Amino acid sequence: MTTLADAPPSVRGRRLSRPVAFAAIAAIFVTFSAASAAPSPLYVVYQHLWNFSATTLTAVFAVYVVGLIGSLLILGALSDHIGRRPVLAAAIALEAVSLVLFLTAGDVGILLTARLLQGIATGAAMTTLGAALVDLNPPHAPGRAGLINGLAPVAGLAIGALGTGVLVQYAPSPTHFVWALLLAGMVLAGVVVARIPETSARRPGAAASLAPRLGVPARLRGDLLALVPIIVASWAIGGLYLSLGPSVAAGVFGISSHLVGGLVVTLLCGTGALSSFLLRNVPTKRVLLLAGSLLTIGAAISVTGLELSSALLAAVGTVVSGVGFGASSLASFGTLAVLAAPHERGELFAVALVIAYVAFSVPAVVAGFAATSAGLHDTALVYGLVVAVLGAAALIAQRTRKTA
Repeated sequence: MTTLADAPPSVRGRRLSRPVAFAAIAAIFVTFSAASAAPSPLYVVYQHLWNFSATTLTAVFAVYVVGLIGSLLILGALSDHIGRRPVLAAAIALEAVSLVLFLTAGDVGILLTARLLQGIATGAAMTTLGAALVDLNPPHAPGRAGLINGLAPVAGLAIGALGTGVLVQYAPSPTHFVWALLLAGMVLAGVVVARIPETSARRPGAAASLAPRLGVPARLRGDLLALVPIIVASWAIGGLYLSLGPSVAAGVFGISSHLVGGLVVTLLCGTGALSSFLLRNVPTKRVLLLAGSLLTIGAAISVTGLELSSALLAAVGTVVSGVGFGASSLASFGTLAVLAAPHERGELFAVALVIAYVAFSVPAVVAGFAATSAGLHDTALVYGLVVAVLGAAALIAQRTRKTA
């Protein structure tokens, strides 16, 4: 595949400039992440409409993660071989199909199919979007791609959850309107991708790259392993809020507002996004230590609020955890952005995202099944304690590495 520089002038003129393409890729990244969070405030609505159990709700969450992780494993390195634009175009098309299914869903079966396809599309898109941001990073701002890679997923989760909560609470046809808006966004994303410059030249090995594997160059393994504890701690708490947060608000604290259900997720993710931006100039080692400390403290405060049935205290814990979540995302993905060579970026981001989403999903799926037998209160309590322990372990790991 020829690069933009090799194309004739007429073709180059139709392409977006690199700064505009960078901004467009960042916006598409946020849109994909927002779409992935949109079902969270709607789960309670679907349960009411179709009368399914917490176990079925967990299955809907789990099938998304299966699709996403499978996509990361199989398609994570594909854009390093065939280019960013073809993979992004395919991911956007598949996401659009999933949104049409959400829009027309009338039973759990269609909902499961939509979430599976959405997971596959999101996995393919996220690794490619992350790599494309690094490819397009402005020379005068070498850390910008790392900042956006850390900021976009968290900001998207916040926007998707809060936006859906608002629409479910106040807009007509709550199970349709949000999907129509997201579908329009994906159509626009497709138009944009058709005009961005290709940043990764075609190279051999595309078919071989589809074999499921997690490969990290030997020189990067130590750096990645050092980040694993903090990635696991932060994304585990994200999984708790996106899978059970609105249900806990309704079932434990008696808050039935769909807006508040979306706000629960936004308190965590919105605070995380803001923190990522505010901490962008702080040294990475300090940010990682801050992340581990706040994830531990925030989880402990939330657990205390849950035990005392204090929604205010739980909210304070959520905000503190959110700062830790944002700090972790900024430092970990920012570090990876500057470590990898161009031909390694897709695969390295795929590995990091697999770790993140396994931590995000496995505990949440276990908690979902546990909630059926043990109840939401006890399940959320144990989950919060586990996250506090994970945060402490991440903090110890960073302090050990700092002094090593």
